Amino acid sequence: MAKANLSLTGNDVSVEDLSAQITTLKNDLATLTQTMADLGAAKTTEAKQAAAQTAENLQNAGRDKILEAQLQAEDFVQKQPATSLGIAAGLGFLVGMITARR
Repeated sequence: MAKANLSLTGNDVSVEDLSAQITTLKNDLATLTQTMADLGAAKTTEAKQAAAQTAENLQNAGRDKILEAQLQAEDFVQKQPATSLGIAAGLGFLVGMITARR
C-alpha cells in the first residue's frame, strides 16, 4: 500500500495510522454497545423482579385485609345475630328488586 502523508496541524499522519485509529474506534464502539446492551438486560431483570415482589406484597396485603374483614363480619354476626339477619334480609330484598326490574 502506498503511503500518503496528510498534514494536520503541522504533524505528518499516515493512512495506516488513521486506519489503525478507525479500527480502534470501531472496536471501542462495539464494546460500548455490548456493555450498554448488557446493562439494559440487567436493569430489565431488576425491574421484573421488583414488579413481581411488589405484586406479591400487594396480594398478601389484600389477602390479610379480606381475612380481617371476614373475622369482623363473623364477630358481628355472633354478637348481634338479629341485626345481622335483618341486614341480610334487607340486602336480599334490594337485590331482588333491582334484578326483577330487568
